[in-house]
Amino acid sequence: MPILTLSNEQVVELVKQLSSEQQVEVFRFLLLHQWGKWESLSRYGADKARLVAQERGFDWDAMTEEDREALIDDVVHED
Repeated sequence: MPILTLSNEQVVELVKQLSSEQQVEVFRFLLLHQWGKWESLSRYGADKARLVAQERGFDWDAMTEEDREALIDDVVHED
């Protein structure tokens, strides 16, 4: 089977030409292909958030969403 070399832009343009059903199939393939990496990164981020909260005297799992956002905002903007 011959190999076809395309730029990223060409691939995107080809996907745009697919029907909605075919685009969903491509999306599903890409999502499943990357799921392990996403899950690992998500778990890493959650673990780090818990650690930062604990270091500051908070229990991440017991915090409200508003409290979590405030903690993250404090961490991002501290000097």
